[in-house]
Amino acid sequence: MRTSKLNLMRGAVSALAASVVAVVALPAAAMADDNYYKTCGDSNVICQTGVTAGLVEGECKTTSAALASTSVCVDYSGDNVYVRDGKADGYAAMAYVWSADGVEIRYCRNNQGYGTWVKCNFNWVEATDHTVGGGWKVSSTAMELEQLWTWYGK
Repeated sequence: MRTSKLNLMRGAVSALAASVVAVVALPAAAMADDNYYKTCGDSNVICQTGVTAGLVEGECKTTSAALASTSVCVDYSGDNVYVRDGKADGYAAMAYVWSADGVEIRYCRNNQGYGTWVKCNFNWVEATDHTVGGGWKVSSTAMELEQLWTWYGK
């Protein structure tokens, strides 16, 4: 009888250890979110999560309040995009740059929260048409974005 109780206890401890290992082995939310939008794996799309930005440079515009008052700046000389989250709503602020040549779409995500700025560094063909927009990410399959401005050759 004593042996069967001991075996039962060993089995329970083994099962507990296995469940702890399984929980630890799951990726953290941040790691699981590397491909944060449905088209990020496409060859004509680049998706970046921005890094905290200190000095913001370039031409800047802000989306409407309906699109979370997201501010987007483009530093043409460095091919940098800056994104500010303008609304405390729990959603990531987004910017995009569309180009007629090379990689077609570049997304820059600010998932650091309201009032923060992030920077994404891209490389685009200067001598072509570009469109810049901003807004917010609803889910991995939907974003609400509006066009802010266009440029050529900068």
